[in-house]
Amino acid sequence: MQSNTARGATLRGVKVRGVTLGVGRPAIIVPIIAATAAEARAAAHRLATEDAIDLVELRVDYLHCVLDGPRTAALCREVRHVLARHPLIVTFRTGAEGGMTPIGDEAYVAFYDHVLNAAGPDPLPDLVDVEFNRGRHVVRRIVTAARGAGVGVILSSHDFAGTDSAPALVDRMRAMQDFDVDIVKLAVMPRDGGDVLNLLAATYEMRTRWADRPLITMAMGGVGVVSRLAGEVFGSAATFGTLGQPSAPGQIDAHDLRHCVDIVHGAAAPDLRVAGTPPHGAIP
Repeated sequence: MQSNTARGATLRGVKVRGVTLGVGRPAIIVPIIAATAAEARAAAHRLATEDAIDLVELRVDYLHCVLDGPRTAALCREVRHVLARHPLIVTFRTGAEGGMTPIGDEAYVAFYDHVLNAAGPDPLPDLVDVEFNRGRHVVRRIVTAARGAGVGVILSSHDFAGTDSAPALVDRMRAMQDFDVDIVKLAVMPRDGGDVLNLLAATYEMRTRWADRPLITMAMGGVGVVSRLAGEVFGSAATFGTLGQPSAPGQIDAHDLRHCVDIVHGAAAPDLRVAGTPPHGAIP
């Protein structure tokens, strides 16, 4: 099913704590990569005072305890509490999409049910990342649970084998947008610069013709680094850096990334002509 979103629709920014995704300079997201709960807590404390980053992603698939849903859900709440001002994304990146832990559909849904429905003194995460390729039934169940808990949803798709044509990538993002999630995220593995151009062209077409919510897109690996640095020009609302172990090929140091993104934003923002973008500095 193709998106019914009207061409040229005005993109609505997504506010998460003090960060608005989809408006202005792309947000910088840094992952927490940890094998134990203690390591995850320590990383959260380090990142809590970092001004170079905007959001933190807890990659729970790296945790040894991840398949213990209640225990991992409790850790997610602890990390959310520690981070305070930084929005938290909880991501179970499965083995099928480059993650560290394989998991079946029912266990995948059950994990997010634990994260979204756990009671306790600490707050829930701000966003959860759900894999598009898990299928309509799985995605719908998790999105419904997230909506009920007041938690936002990033719907993601990762291709570590290559990069489709620009029209195929646009079709995929339009199908993802039909789930009425908050943010659509697409990552591909380029073989060469031409594949990077396909990703950037697809991002620009999706952003200017079909999208009414923020997009996060990237070409992974070294050749794709330009998509992480200059995504704003083409319509990507965020980019991933690292302050430690990277969670995907091509991520660079978050401080260097902030510097580069600021340069691109300062030079490009006054002249950007992306359909649906509000005046510079405005928040819809």
